[in-house]
Amino acid sequence: MYRKEIKVVDCTVRDGGLMNNWHFSDDFVRSVYKACVEAGIDYMEIGYKSSEKIFSRNDFGPWKFCDEKDVRRIVGDNKTNTKLSVMVDIGRVDLDNLPPKSKSVIDMIRIATYVHQMDKAISMAEHCIDKGYETTINLMAVSKVNERDLDEALHDVAKSRVPVFYVVDSFGSMYCEEIELITKKYQELLKGKTIGIHAHNNMQLAFSNTITAIIYGCNMMDATLLGLGRGAGNCPIELLIAFLKNPKYRLLPLFQAIQDIILPMQKEIQWGYHIPYLVTGAMNEHPKEAMEWMSSEKKDDFVGFLKHMHDNFALLE
Repeated sequence: MYRKEIKVVDCTVRDGGLMNNWHFSDDFVRSVYKACVEAGIDYMEIGYKSSEKIFSRNDFGPWKFCDEKDVRRIVGDNKTNTKLSVMVDIGRVDLDNLPPKSKSVIDMIRIATYVHQMDKAISMAEHCIDKGYETTINLMAVSKVNERDLDEALHDVAKSRVPVFYVVDSFGSMYCEEIELITKKYQELLKGKTIGIHAHNNMQLAFSNTITAIIYGCNMMDATLLGLGRGAGNCPIELLIAFLKNPKYRLLPLFQAIQDIILPMQKEIQWGYHIPYLVTGAMNEHPKEAMEWMSSEKKDDFVGFLKHMHDNFALLE
């Protein structure tokens, strides 16, 4: 589907880092960057910005922090058409130390928030706007949000200067009908703002849900190389680019990166569709229990995991 307004955001390093605490080598991150540039991807999200008062560099790699010197070590001055993004979590970053955009190679700062934090998210996003950055707000776990709280949050966002707001299927639990309904709600209540989609693949629906979001007007699409991301992973960027049929995008650099760096990564990180992730997705629960199960000796005991998650075995029906 060709629509010139559509922008693609590669989240391979940022979301994939949730599986290895962002211990990616410079060569890996540089290869992802090179692939994004050569493939014409609009944005590459290179990691998180996080406070070292909360997270230790002994435990987390550099892409949990995205210091300017680390980012420039990979991209230089980034004289390309691919913009750079970082994500921040409410309460886990000190934005007072954020340099103005004029002194940073980062172009966009995305605010990840839960619905009860929306006032803080708006304030943080507008702080970043005042410093010259593009911004988005990504409302996480929307499948758990009741309608009244969602409407109140959306009315607050509508009055703000935040230009982009995301549908985020954090638990990979949403079906296309739900994506359609929530996308239409966002567009109705957030007139004049761009809507984005970030999907997880617990039930093998990340790609189809992204297509549904496109059909109903979303214009910012998150995806990752071979779906690399937390737990079941994300919408595969190579599938998305093949679907969009926009001549500015190229598949070959993405395939080259998958062949050279992503497939070998599967020996170190196990992501993608697995039964425990299906269970948490179907139950609309955070995948942390499944991730712990998958890292244990019991990872192939699917029946045991279902019993662990659901004592009355409703999903056995």
